[in-house]
Amino acid sequence: MTDALETLRAPLVVEFPFTRSLGPVQSAFLTGLRERVPLGVRTEAGRVLVPPVEYDPETAAELRDLVEVGDTGTVTTWAWNPEPRRGQPLASPFAWVLVRLDGADTALLHALEAPGPEAVRTGMRVRIRWAAERHGAITDIACFESAEAERDARREPRPHDGDFAEPVTGIVAAARLDYTYTPGRAQTGYLRSLAERRTVGERCPSCAKVYVPPRGACPTCGVATSERVEVGPRGTVTTYCIVNIKAKNLDIEVPYVYAHIALDGAGLALHGRIAGIPYDQVRMGLRVEPVWSEGGRYPDHYRPSGEPDADYDTFKELL
Repeated sequence: MTDALETLRAPLVVEFPFTRSLGPVQSAFLTGLRERVPLGVRTEAGRVLVPPVEYDPETAAELRDLVEVGDTGTVTTWAWNPEPRRGQPLASPFAWVLVRLDGADTALLHALEAPGPEAVRTGMRVRIRWAAERHGAITDIACFESAEAERDARREPRPHDGDFAEPVTGIVAAARLDYTYTPGRAQTGYLRSLAERRTVGERCPSCAKVYVPPRGACPTCGVATSERVEVGPRGTVTTYCIVNIKAKNLDIEVPYVYAHIALDGAGLALHGRIAGIPYDQVRMGLRVEPVWSEGGRYPDHYRPSGEPDADYDTFKELL
């Protein structure tokens, strides 16, 4: 990244555990997978939905009539996945398939193990391959496999009370997004300036508002921005909140203050942490200055600058 004109790029990963509780229908469905019992739910019109839902998508009526369906089914449509990604059901190329299990009227999305796309077709018969270890999740279905050679033994759905020992009542799903972030021309210049401990925005040629961080265009006027303007380094606290919950992997003791700070010369406020003052003494209008950590690429926090508080009229338009 030595070329000053080169646009920055960086690999980023957003990852967090998503925890949710289950109602009676989803609880029964996932517990059934653990016990190798695929379940659906019957609507008032007699249709069997797999995966089951708690409310009829057509009438919004509450649904509780659980039924057991078959572990074999028919592929209704498919798409070949030549390059499986991290966290997908199979490590080798496979087909994404919608499978209507025997006894169901809707299709379930999962993976089909096949030697190649030529071995997959709409209408082919398939069977669930159960995972060796099951815990009450959709991954209890390891994948589908071909059942073309087996006798066609379609089955009718059978009533099921949904009762299992030790039912699954909640799940934790690991959400993860891997991507390459390219900030573009405007924010590349902004980030390079921060590395020099300067804050630079861009001025709209129409309304003259200075945007920090710059966006490459004025969101109000809709025109491109290119005039670079250095702002700050001092600024004014416009609004703030007191944080009382400690974030994971963030080595900051609570309570602390996170604020909107209007840097001198900027047309809108940016976010920053306030330190160097008791949290209950932070106030609107407080004048602050940045504090940089050793080797930091952006201010670690802002502290009082020692100046008199700004008059409300000077920042009210930036709230």
